[in-house]
Amino acid sequence: MSSEQETILRAKFNMETSRIHWKELQRFFASGVAVVVSPKLDLVEVAFQMHSDNKAQIEAWLVSGELAKISDEQAAAWLSADMEVWAVVVSPWVLIQEIKETTLH
Repeated sequence: MSSEQETILRAKFNMETSRIHWKELQRFFASGVAVVVSPKLDLVEVAFQMHSDNKAQIEAWLVSGELAKISDEQAAAWLSADMEVWAVVVSPWVLIQEIKETTLH
C-alpha cells in the first residue's frame, strides 16, 4: 500500500469515527465483536492497523491489554452510566474507546 493510500485510509477511518452512547452498541457486545481500545492509543491508528492485518502490532496491544474484549463488568458499568464512547467499525469488529475529557488551562 502506498503512502497516499495509507493517508486516504486513515482519513476514511477518521471520518467514520463517531461519538455514540454505549447502549446503542450493546448488540455488537452481545455478538462478541466489540473491542475496547485503551485511551492511550489513537483509535484511528488502531483501526488502520487492524484493517492492514498487522498481526505483530495487534498481538502487542493484546498482550499489553491496550486492546481487549470488553468484559461483562465494563459493559454493565458503561450501560448504567449511560456512557458515550468513540466507536469505529473495522469489519467485523467495532472498536470502542472511552472519551478522554481534556481541560484547557
